[in-house]
This record gives sequence, structure tokens and C-alpha cells, in this order.
Amino acid sequence: MTEEFEKKLIKPIINASYPGTLAALSLAVLQVGGKGTPGALRLVLLLGAMTFLLSAFFIFFYSIYPTRKKLWTGTAITFLLGLFCSILSVFLLFIT
Repeated sequence: MTEEFEKKLIKPIINASYPGTLAALSLAVLQVGGKGTPGALRLVLLLGAMTFLLSAFFIFFYSIYPTRKKLWTGTAITFLLGLFCSILSVFLLFIT
């Protein structure tokens, strides 16, 4: 009973927490930078946080409905876009 409960209810939350943590880190960098952060960097950090958040929602629902391949595709695309935004924000930090 406990294993089934964990598989159905706890595992989706754990899976969604990974990209959710990356979204929180992007927002933390934005908060630490404050108002002095250049506009392009702010935009890339916000876009990265939003894509990681979308990825967290996709992976949460994919963990509940594993037969829906569109959810897995959405997870992969949004996670990769979030990683791209993170890499781009690092380059923007070096430039500015």
C-alpha cells in the first residue's frame, strides 16, 4: 500500500521539483542582481525561469499520465529551452 501511494502521489511531486529548483535559482539570480541588471539579462533570466516552471508542470503531469507522449515532448523542449536560457544568461553576465 505504501509503495503504491508513493508511486502515484509522491513521485510526480519529486520529479517536478528538479526543474522547479532551477526556476527558483534563475529568479534568485534576478533578485540578487536588483535594478542594476541589464534589460537583456533580466529578460533571459525571466524566460529561463518560465520555461523551467513549464517543464516542471509538464513533468508532473507526465508522471501521472505516462501514456501521453505530448507531455514528455513538452517536458523535453521546455527543459532544453531553460538550459539554453541559463547558458545565454551566463554569457551575458560575462559580457556586461
